[in-house]
Amino acid sequence: MDARTKNPARFLWMTIIASILAVACQPALAGSAPMEPLPTFTPSPYYTETPAPTSTPQPTPTPPRLVPNFKHIVVIIFENKEFGTVIGNNKMIYFNLLASSYTLLTEHYAVAHPSLPNYISLISGDTFGITNNCEDCYINFLSLPDLIEESGRTWKTYQDDMPEPCFSGSTLRYVQKHNPFMYFDSIRLNPERCNRSVVPLTQLDEDIAANALPNFVFITPDICYSSHDCELELADGWLKEQVQKLYVALEATKEPYLIILTWDEGQGTHSCCGLPELAGGRVATILISPQVRQSFQDNTPYTHYSILKTISEAWGLPFLGHAADANTAIIASPWK
Repeated sequence: MDARTKNPARFLWMTIIASILAVACQPALAGSAPMEPLPTFTPSPYYTETPAPTSTPQPTPTPPRLVPNFKHIVVIIFENKEFGTVIGNNKMIYFNLLASSYTLLTEHYAVAHPSLPNYISLISGDTFGITNNCEDCYINFLSLPDLIEESGRTWKTYQDDMPEPCFSGSTLRYVQKHNPFMYFDSIRLNPERCNRSVVPLTQLDEDIAANALPNFVFITPDICYSSHDCELELADGWLKEQVQKLYVALEATKEPYLIILTWDEGQGTHSCCGLPELAGGRVATILISPQVRQSFQDNTPYTHYSILKTISEAWGLPFLGHAADANTAIIASPWK
């Protein structure tokens, strides 16, 4: 007796369950309704995704300048005296008063002998192989005035006893070898530029009265007042007259300024800082400014190239020639 006759009810239920399972296990037929997709996550209106942290680039800080950004810089240069000949000498009472009141550079060295290479070095960073006081040894090279003009600033050299603007040659008391600007082609061969900026010292009073003092001023006394041919007392009296009028004019601007007093060369051959073994001697250099430390002596070794480098640093100009050398120090210690 099989299951159908022995227990017909149980057999019926087993047949129904088997049929249901068979249908459920068959693949979907073509044309049948597709399966419902799985539910996806919908963020709550209160849900916010935390973004991955990102680093915000910071601007590269500009390093502070080692020298104040002066509105005016004045250079006055004398002749042929060693540090020890001038400092403490009662024939230069005013010069020594300034040396004790402001900053005195005690280890400043001229770059060569004779005069002309030192003057050239102060505004170009090189001597260009010049070893004498020639008047026709012209230079086709950049100089400090070129960079000053490119920066939007102004300049003039005021030459004592110069007969007329842009005068070429020498007279009894005016000598071209103490006027480095006339040796650069870009100045001498440009009449408009030369007549505007290479002028007799008498124009200084006119420019001060007109409130037209340029940003860079280079003053050379004549062959007597520079102490080249005359006594130190005369140089000291001339210096007092110039510094006092400049002080009044510069203070009136209420802008930062610097007056540099120096000497083209000493009587010795002292050297430092990458100069030739026999250089131009040790000279006395004074820095006068409201921004300078008072009654201060700076014993850092400097050269004439350091003056050029310091002016360039103050105004953000490129360093010319040996001013770019690593052993040419910027004058940085005296500033407040």
